[in-house]
Amino acid sequence: MRGRRAAHPRSLLVWPSLGWTLAFFLGPIVLLGLYSFGEINIITFNVEWGWTLDNYHRIFDELYLRPIMRSLFLSAVATALCLVIGFPVALWIARLEGRRQTLALVLVMIPFWSSFVVRTYALVNLLADGGPLATLISWLHLGDDSPGILYSSTAIAIGIVYSYLPLMILPLFVALERIDPNLLHAAHDLGASRWRSFRRVILPLAAPGIIAGCILVGVPATGEYVIPAILGGEKTLMLGNVIADQFLKVGDYPFGSALAMALTTILTVLLLVGRGRLRRYEEIA
Repeated sequence: MRGRRAAHPRSLLVWPSLGWTLAFFLGPIVLLGLYSFGEINIITFNVEWGWTLDNYHRIFDELYLRPIMRSLFLSAVATALCLVIGFPVALWIARLEGRRQTLALVLVMIPFWSSFVVRTYALVNLLADGGPLATLISWLHLGDDSPGILYSSTAIAIGIVYSYLPLMILPLFVALERIDPNLLHAAHDLGASRWRSFRRVILPLAAPGIIAGCILVGVPATGEYVIPAILGGEKTLMLGNVIADQFLKVGDYPFGSALAMALTTILTVLLLVGRGRLRRYEEIA
């Protein structure tokens, strides 16, 4: 009886967070799901509850399927670039000691201390025609005077990599720091080269950090809205921009809800697959 009485007050601490989750997380998702089965009256622009699947059928039109594929492609490319760039940085930080390691971690986290929107707008000046990057490309004779990087898929990919790179470096650092240096010494004593030690020792042990970093970067990058809106302009749209246009410009709430539910489903599948692989590597470790 005493155990039950003690457990009852403790369980009350869960209700505030549970109520917050139900109100501001599950509630909007349920509302989007209900709206996605309705239809818009083109005369009054009121939502009529016909419980139709036409909104989901429209997603497979080429006009809307293209932004979905573009979002998945740019997210995959940006995640891969973050991994390629972030892994050496995380490995270097993991091998530092004391204050130097702390300083390196602070330098990685400094971009988060400024506004995400301001940092994205700063890239406009960097990527614009006649900007520093265009001047460098012209100076290296890699293109003409107007390479046209801004307002393109390349600019969006650069923006995603710049904004989300710290989210890849930090979990990689945590995984790499846990690797016992004696394992590398043992591999070297057994005749393994540096590349073989990296491939057979470091890479498998860093797999949890790789998967966690890919989840932290890939999932939000797929539904990114701010970066395509600023660096892509009206020329290159991702799924997040199309969804926002349906709600804010077109006023087609049912179709916008269907697109949002499709995006939520895609991200949930990616998250579950990543979590499943991460859990399997943690059990092996």
